[in-house]
Amino acid sequence: MANQLPEVIATEAADAVTEVDAAGAVHLEPSLFGLEPYQIVSVAMLVLIAIMIWKKVPGMVTGGLDAKIAAIRTQLDEAKALRAEAEALRNDYSRKIANAEKDAEAMLEGARREADAILAKAEADSTAMVARRTQMAEDKIGAAEREAVDQVRAKAANAATAAARKLIVAKHDAEADSKLADEVIDGI
Repeated sequence: MANQLPEVIATEAADAVTEVDAAGAVHLEPSLFGLEPYQIVSVAMLVLIAIMIWKKVPGMVTGGLDAKIAAIRTQLDEAKALRAEAEALRNDYSRKIANAEKDAEAMLEGARREADAILAKAEADSTAMVARRTQMAEDKIGAAEREAVDQVRAKAANAATAAARKLIVAKHDAEADSKLADEVIDGI
C-alpha cells in the first residue's frame, strides 16, 4: 500500500491537460475557461491595471506625492527663512558686543582720566590749602597743621574713593555686558 499512488478523480476537461512524469505519476495542470496558468495571470494583471486606470489610482498617487513635495518645499523655505533670521540676529548681537566692548573701553579710559584729574586737583587743592593755613596759622601753628593734614587726608580719601567707585562700576558693567552677551550667543 505504501507504493500505491492515490487515485485522481477528474472530469473529461481535466483529462486533456494531464502530464505523466518519469515515475508514471499523473499531474493535472489547472485551467480556467480554457486558459493556461500564465494566461490567467496575464488576464488578471490586465484587469487590475484597467481598474487602477479607471479609478484614477495613478493620479491619486501622483497627487499625494505632489502634495508631499509641496509640504517639504514649504518646510525647506521656512527653514531657510529661520536660518536667515538667526544669522541676522547673530550678526546684530556681534555688532552689539563689539560696540559694548568699545563703550566699556571708552568708559574705563574716561574713568582713569577722571581719577587722575581728581587726584591732581586734590593735590593742587591740598597744596593751596597748606599755603593759606601756613600764613594764617603763625600764632596757631600746631592746631592749624593738624587741621590741614586732616582735611588733606579726607579729600584725598574721598577723591580716591570716588575714583575707585567709578572704576569698579565701569569694570563691573563691562564684565556684566560681556557675560550677558556670551550667554545670549550660547543660547542662540
